[in-house]
Amino acid sequence: MIDLRIAVIGFGLRSSVAMRAHRPGAGAAITVVCDPSERARSEAAGKLGPDVLLVSSVEQIPVAEVDAVMVLTPDHTHLSVATWALEQGLPTFCEKPLTTTVADADALLATAHRLRVPLYVGHNMRHMPVVRQMRSIIESGEIGRVRAIWCRHFVGEGGDFYFKDWHAERRNVGTLLLQKGAHDLDVIHWLAGAYTRRVSGVGDLAVYGDITDRRDNSDRRMWDWHSRENWPPTAQRDLNPVIDVEDISMLTMKLEGGVLASYQQCHFTPDYWRNYTVIGDAGRIENIGDGGGDRIHVYTSRHAGPLHPDRVEVISRGDGGHGGADPALIDEFLRFVRDGGRTDVSMVAAREAVAVAATGAESIRGTGELLEVPPLDAALIEYFDAGQPGAARRVVTNHPPADEKAAIG
Repeated sequence: MIDLRIAVIGFGLRSSVAMRAHRPGAGAAITVVCDPSERARSEAAGKLGPDVLLVSSVEQIPVAEVDAVMVLTPDHTHLSVATWALEQGLPTFCEKPLTTTVADADALLATAHRLRVPLYVGHNMRHMPVVRQMRSIIESGEIGRVRAIWCRHFVGEGGDFYFKDWHAERRNVGTLLLQKGAHDLDVIHWLAGAYTRRVSGVGDLAVYGDITDRRDNSDRRMWDWHSRENWPPTAQRDLNPVIDVEDISMLTMKLEGGVLASYQQCHFTPDYWRNYTVIGDAGRIENIGDGGGDRIHVYTSRHAGPLHPDRVEVISRGDGGHGGADPALIDEFLRFVRDGGRTDVSMVAAREAVAVAATGAESIRGTGELLEVPPLDAALIEYFDAGQPGAARRVVTNHPPADEKAAIG
């Protein structure tokens, strides 16, 4: 029996994470897909079969026949679409970043709080083995109290992933510190156990802004143009007509409790991976690679040389996207919709990632000054950190299957 009927709004590149919520044998099923693209609706029909309802606007979604919503639309639409879902009383999954501005993030949290409707965000990296294992090492006390965190993100697919469509425009993403960096900023905060209160930054549109080969790619998707042969970055073709986001950015941050952090993001490197270094007052850890089978180096004694850690921890392998993080994320979302309670994914932390990225971009586009990160209302912090107590849930009974409904009707 299906007890959780899900409407997916936006069936594009993140449709893979939506499909992980389609578990008819476990009581959850995608019953509605909403997307203005005929191609997207056709692909949804191919993956979900003839019983899925395909619509082109949210107004066509039969709200009374849906128990939860997954918002997988472009970043600048998250506020309006997720707000619509919350106003229908539907528990809502909102893809990261939560929104593209601090004001919008605060407004979305305030709406969920006011209406007491469950809200969840797709920060899947909190379920990635590399992050969870590094956090476990920190919590064990092995490297002492965290004093500093450095993160370098080498975005080797940047030209194809982010500079040939809507991601290249500020009006859609605000900054790639959000679209790409929201994950890393959230991880920095989680590993540090503290949020950023002041941030400064430098950055530039160093490479892709000079390329004159441009094309409107709205008739295509990323995998239509993606190729490892697009190298070096200066040889890229068919870039978006408008490019006004930085392709290299660097932030320095002062966190609560005196922790210092830095974040570097570059979209024209040959390699693609993240490197986190966490320095405590009794040692440090660093991931060498971020996938299953890669390694975390743990240094806890004084010695020379970079390749002689005191011990090495192998990163676990997981099944599914992002090292098993995507299925774990959906497991948590479905459990949250059904049962409520606290989650590893944090709405407050998602908002703080938006706040740091947006404020950091403001510094980059200004004079690189150190700026205060706007605080979140204390009542919202209390509500979301407590697991959204009192939030109403739509899942109360089992729903008959489609053929039984037809007979009843």
